Amino acid sequence: MNKFWAFLDYIQDKMKIISAICLAGMVLLTCIDVVGRLLNHPIFGAEEIVAILSTCVIALSLPYAHKEKCHIGVEILMRLFSLRTQAVVKFCTDVLALVLFVIVTWRMALYAQTMQKVGEVSMNLQFPTYYIIYLLSFCFFVFSLFILQDIFKFFKK
Repeated sequence: MNKFWAFLDYIQDKMKIISAICLAGMVLLTCIDVVGRLLNHPIFGAEEIVAILSTCVIALSLPYAHKEKCHIGVEILMRLFSLRTQAVVKFCTDVLALVLFVIVTWRMALYAQTMQKVGEVSMNLQFPTYYIIYLLSFCFFVFSLFILQDIFKFFKK
């Protein structure tokens, strides 16, 4: 099982790198587009590309944010509870989050299949949107696996 979690960490690390590249691409594209607009030569579809890249940044960085505990929490309230109560609340939250994100993963995959069948494309660049939806589904799947890992860690303690 440790090999699986190590592989999952490897996948998450690569997702983090791709997310950083997408973020840098957004910045670069936005800067070039602004300069191009000043010179009356904007980049066609720049807003669409930035929207796609921003979706990729958020989705690809989600497992990393979970692993690093970067989520917003109600720490002030939780500190008032005993350690046992805090652990039970975290376990219940993790189980509910796992159920939610497994359902989201499944529904996103079905939605991507539907978009692929109907041939849905983006407005300006005619880019097939189902690629992005499949990517989102994969990212939510990896995120769900990290939540599952937290649940396993709870039972190990």
